[in-house]
Amino acid sequence: MIYQHPLAYLLGIEGVALLRGWAGDHDREFIEARLAEVRRLLADEGLANHGGVLVGRGEAQTGYRQWAASYDEPNGLFAFDEPIVHEILDALPAGAALDAACGTGRYSAYLAERGHQVIGVDGSPEMLEHARAKVPQGEFLLGDLRKLPLPENAVDTVVCGLALSHTPELAPVLAEFARVLRPGGHLVISDAHHELIFRGSVVRALGPAGEPGLVATYRHTPGDFLRAALPAGLQVRRCEEPGAYADRPAPSPVGPAFEVGAWQDWPWSLMELLPEANWSAGHTPATIIWHFQLAAA
Repeated sequence: MIYQHPLAYLLGIEGVALLRGWAGDHDREFIEARLAEVRRLLADEGLANHGGVLVGRGEAQTGYRQWAASYDEPNGLFAFDEPIVHEILDALPAGAALDAACGTGRYSAYLAERGHQVIGVDGSPEMLEHARAKVPQGEFLLGDLRKLPLPENAVDTVVCGLALSHTPELAPVLAEFARVLRPGGHLVISDAHHELIFRGSVVRALGPAGEPGLVATYRHTPGDFLRAALPAGLQVRRCEEPGAYADRPAPSPVGPAFEVGAWQDWPWSLMELLPEANWSAGHTPATIIWHFQLAAA
């Protein structure tokens, strides 16, 4: 079980902001404001008396079954990964394309619009239902990224969007992508950035009676991707980490009350309680995007 306490999260955000100040990112006024806010947090009776929440470790299939109907509703990460992924795909010739972990088919639809023959693979039957409705000309298969239901050299392009943080080891998955790619083929990956996951951006997987639960999520660094890709013959063509907020002005502080909200709204409701500290701690990418090319034969 995971134990989540709102005071622990809030102090963690303050700590990241203070470390940035220690490194020279902020002035004395900002640091003194953070220290004063920490004192307020520690003195708040509601936070001190909060019992915290025990959170189960759920399965990805459970989480995405529960999320399937609303997955295409506004998702902040889409705004970060889609412009760059689209730009990469726009430069590639049409051919056979695999949308790995296709979900509801947002990239399958884009590939089809670009003239590709689309095959989608996902581990969630519920997500696949939405993908089939969205892209009726595509072929959608239930499958595992570590053992794709495709032969070798089957496709010219593989796209994988916001999925690899759910796999503990990247090497087997990227080796499988390389297996199904034709020589010279292209692999385009977007994923939640490990820093964003560290701040609590994790898919929920509620228990049978609605008990708190989170999908197992892994923080893969850029080095992890490279150590998995290069031995598989995948050569780096591009890497981007969009989503930093350094150019946004610091927000104004909020009032004295700390209403943490329900667990289902964490960590977002908690971030709103500390706008200045969260602005500082949030100077980090939201996603990481890779463009690899398989070595020619």
